[in-house]
Amino acid sequence: MRDATPLRDVLDLARVDDAVLSLRPDYRALLIAVDGLVPGPSDMESDALLQAAETAVLAMDRPATDLPAVAAWREAYQAFGAKPNRTRNSLEALLRRAPSGLPRVNRLTDIYNAVSVLHLVPLGGEDLGRYRGAPALVRATGQEPFDTASNGEAVLEHPEPGEVVWRDDEGVTCRRWNWRQGRRTQLTDDTTTALFILDALAPVTDDALTAAADDLTGHLLRLGPDVAVARRLLDRRQPGLDGGTP
Repeated sequence: MRDATPLRDVLDLARVDDAVLSLRPDYRALLIAVDGLVPGPSDMESDALLQAAETAVLAMDRPATDLPAVAAWREAYQAFGAKPNRTRNSLEALLRRAPSGLPRVNRLTDIYNAVSVLHLVPLGGEDLGRYRGAPALVRATGQEPFDTASNGEAVLEHPEPGEVVWRDDEGVTCRRWNWRQGRRTQLTDDTTTALFILDALAPVTDDALTAAADDLTGHLLRLGPDVAVARRLLDRRQPGLDGGTP
């Protein structure tokens, strides 16, 4: 059995700054660290999961902005100065794409995109092997580097002062809470160790957040014969840590 201790060690150092929780006291982040993944292209199972997500969106028969889970994120974006019509949270972006077809990237990315849509929670995936230090959700100073691309060219950007960002010791890994992930820590076809961040605001409940995490974990466990998993919930309460291979 693969040792989950290194995963727990990283999650134990993860944090959400008080400045973010002051902005949205209802915010919770459920972090899942996974090791032992076997990379692979999209397959029949990941495609079927995406098809289920697309079908679920069509059955809603209403705009994404009418969903309470999406509306909460639009309000959160406005609270730190972002324009939600220009920079949509990751959940809303996927919901808008679903009627014409969600992207097929690789089985790891396909799975977390589908789970995000099916459970209506923003969900990001990062290559944990490319992290420097532990993940932190902070309000930016505006000096932090963000490695991205524009028109196919590498670009170094900086967040706006006060913007809510995920970062590690080297710089920003995701801008505007869950809008755009950086290139440095993005999942690739070679990723074997990953970090997944599930974001929740009211009216999403703790039980609903846990159900999304359980669903994601179940799918990840099939991506290798010896997958280890650890998870941690970060919120205003005393955070708890659990882990191991279920």
